[in-house]
Amino acid sequence: MIAEGELLWAPRKEFAQGSNVSVYMKWLREHRALNFASYQELWRWSVTDIEAFWGSIWDYFKLHSKTPYRQVLDRRVMPGAKWFDGATLNFAEHMLRYEAEAAPGKIVFHHLTEVRPLSTMSWQELGRQVRILATQLRAIGVVPGDRVVSYMPNVPETAIAFLATASIGAVWSSAAPEFGIKTVVERFSQIQPKILFAGDGYRFGGKDFDREAEVRSIAQALPSLERVIWLPHLHSENPLPKLDRAVLWSEVMSHADVPREEFRYEYVEQDHPLWVLFSSGTTGLPKAIVHGHTGALLEQIKLMNFHINLGPDSVMFFYSTTGWMMWNILLAALLTGSGVVLYDGSPVHPGMDFLWKLAADTKTTSFGASPTFVQMMEKANLKPGEQFDLSHLESVVVAGAPSTPETFEWFYRCVKQDLWVTSQSGGTEVCSGLVGAVPTQPVYAGEIQCRMLGMDVHSWSDDGKEVIDEVGELVVTQPFPSMPIFFWNDTHGKRYHDSYFDTFPGVWRHGDFIKINRRGGAYIYGRSDSTLNRHGVRIGTAEIYRAVEQVAEVADSLIVCCETPGGGFFMPLFVRLKPGFKLDDSLTRKIAQKLREDCSPRHVPDRVYEIAEVPYTLTGKKMEVPVRKLLMGWDLAKAASRDAMTNPQAIDYFVKFAAESADYPRVAPKTADV
Repeated sequence: MIAEGELLWAPRKEFAQGSNVSVYMKWLREHRALNFASYQELWRWSVTDIEAFWGSIWDYFKLHSKTPYRQVLDRRVMPGAKWFDGATLNFAEHMLRYEAEAAPGKIVFHHLTEVRPLSTMSWQELGRQVRILATQLRAIGVVPGDRVVSYMPNVPETAIAFLATASIGAVWSSAAPEFGIKTVVERFSQIQPKILFAGDGYRFGGKDFDREAEVRSIAQALPSLERVIWLPHLHSENPLPKLDRAVLWSEVMSHADVPREEFRYEYVEQDHPLWVLFSSGTTGLPKAIVHGHTGALLEQIKLMNFHINLGPDSVMFFYSTTGWMMWNILLAALLTGSGVVLYDGSPVHPGMDFLWKLAADTKTTSFGASPTFVQMMEKANLKPGEQFDLSHLESVVVAGAPSTPETFEWFYRCVKQDLWVTSQSGGTEVCSGLVGAVPTQPVYAGEIQCRMLGMDVHSWSDDGKEVIDEVGELVVTQPFPSMPIFFWNDTHGKRYHDSYFDTFPGVWRHGDFIKINRRGGAYIYGRSDSTLNRHGVRIGTAEIYRAVEQVAEVADSLIVCCETPGGGFFMPLFVRLKPGFKLDDSLTRKIAQKLREDCSPRHVPDRVYEIAEVPYTLTGKKMEVPVRKLLMGWDLAKAASRDAMTNPQAIDYFVKFAAESADYPRVAPKTADV
């Protein structure tokens, strides 16, 4: 069994010295007279002299602004800090600037769906289509600040629609086509869109999902819509739906080319919205989180260059739908000149090894997926390194949930030994990472390598004191550019403030539990409102799962801890067993003994229950918080959204359990997060 913190990999000298962050450190020596002996020294400077650091990012990457900025940062406050005030720039212009440098035919997109075969798109073709669409959006009356939304699969047309929207200063928002009507309307109705890009459907796991009826219902529920741009994807000859003001994608695109030198980008100020991202939607009305052009550009160009180490010779793949912020991150690879792999479909169809074949076929250099995907690979006994030519693969990005030491070890054992395996963690709120990877440092099992540059991340105890080698609240103590500029329809910023600043005034409380060790590595232990905390002993749910799911009979599990009247606790563990097993006293004792040995005697559950299925969100996260809220007395409508679940029926057990179980004392309902 692999031990947490065990050394697994160290970078070759040429890999480390040739990395983007090493080249940047050399530039700092030559142009700023700043000499840093290690990444930790560089990080400390980046969060101490934050104005100098972010100013260097602007200069190093030669960001283009129509007007000069007056100052890097107006004041060190959260929320409310303004970055590069006076500058006017455009995010999409920077996404497409490698078009002019790319050799004719150089690939920007490798794209594949279960409907379409693997194909490619060049930088020149991408720029050409973006300019045509942007010009046509202007022609139909889209102006800066208008909202443009998408209900499309992960295909090049969706990326083109985003870039065209951003290039003219309109505001983008996207929902994945697997989202139900209610989920989409809850999101889009908040921002009153003018244009809807919609696909006719998608194929997943070999099964077709027609979405014409859903699009019709969504459009009817959005009275602000003036046009629906319809993409036949599932059925290439699909006619226009019976929908007012609908027009085919092909019709919009059948216009003359717009030369690159004649196209006019809309240059906007730092507080002009770029996109609206929504929280997971598992509780309450989804938060409409707004980021600006300047903040997103600064953060993502730093992230993709220094912490994912991409460049013009790279190809990045991350398995994501268009409704997850990782789709935005994937497209941000364009800021480095990297190619991108877009895939829409099941990750395990027609076989469990499908994504590895895709990585080999596209010569992927950076492969991304969730820890859940790795668990599936391991259980299937796959060894991609023996099956496919992965000689181009340099790094792995694991994101979306905490990674275990076993996740790391599987890549080295089954993929390749010379591999930069990274775990990265951030969130929709920042559309980036807070802790992540750096190519100049070793990889230790289960450990996130570093705090990212410019992110003043710490672990704090409940009384606001920094702790090392102890689990605490993840906080950020200095402002950073990719903080939301506001929440849509958030009067006086109250919801924004209450989401991140109500616990430690002026300090960003992210909502994760984190442990930071003395070398600067980090471990994420799940959401702080789902983390187990009994009698002062705090442990993340990820550690519980790591122990429980090593029990041979257990296939999956979910644990929550509910406070009860009088200061007590009730902590049930729910387990899905492998075929042929049943929960009995012997297995219950076996689970308890495993938890007692691996975690803590105080974290042995009060009861263990057998369930048919663990409920997951569409992004692959266990629904600990909604289940906990149900058990705390919340109504289902306020605790969870069925449309945000992989299998909505999986929550029904817990609704019934909360209503009928006599195993735990009732607790008073708490107010929903709205």
